Amino acid sequence: MVSSFSYFLHRHTFLRIFLILTISTPYAIGCYTSIFGFGDSLTDTGNSYHFSSPSYPRDCVLPPYGETYFHHPTGRCCDGRIIIDFIAQNFGLPFVPPYFGGSNASEAADFEKGVNFAVVGAPTLDDSFFEERGIPNAFTNRSMRCQLSWFKDLLPSLCLTSSSNYALQYVCVYIFYVTQSFSN
Repeated sequence: MVSSFSYFLHRHTFLRIFLILTISTPYAIGCYTSIFGFGDSLTDTGNSYHFSSPSYPRDCVLPPYGETYFHHPTGRCCDGRIIIDFIAQNFGLPFVPPYFGGSNASEAADFEKGVNFAVVGAPTLDDSFFEERGIPNAFTNRSMRCQLSWFKDLLPSLCLTSSSNYALQYVCVYIFYVTQSFSN
C-alpha cells in the first residue's frame, strides 16, 4: 500500500524538484559556477525586449511587469522573479542575464556566470513543422533548436582552450535549466 505522502510526491513533480533543491542546496553551494536557461516565457529573463517591436510590444516589457521586485519591466512574464532566478539565488549565483541584453543591450554581457536563451512564446519545434501543417506561429520562431544553436555558438568563447577535456570539465559545473510551457 502506497502512503498518502509518497502518492502526493509522485503526483506533484514540481514539489519533488523543490524538495530536492531545498535539501541539497547547503551541500551544493559553490559547486556550480554558472546557470544556463532555455525555454519560453517560464524562463525568459529579458530576451523578449530584443524581439519586441514598438508596434507589437510584448506585455512583459511594459508596466506593471517587474514592479514588485525589480521596480521596472525586465522582460520576465511576472511581477517579480521567475523560477530560474530563485534557483540561481539558491545556489549563490547572480540573476541569469538574457542572451540578447535585455532592456540595456548596449552593455556588454558577462556570460561567465551563465546566460539565458529563453524567449517568450518559443515553441519546442521549429517553424518549418508549423508551416508544413499550415499553422501560423505569430509569436516567435526562436525554437529550442534555435536556442541550442545560440548556445553552441557561445560555447567556444566560454572555454579558454580548445581541449575537449577542459571544455567538458567547464560545462560540468553548470546548471542547465530547460522548460517549455503547457501549450507545447
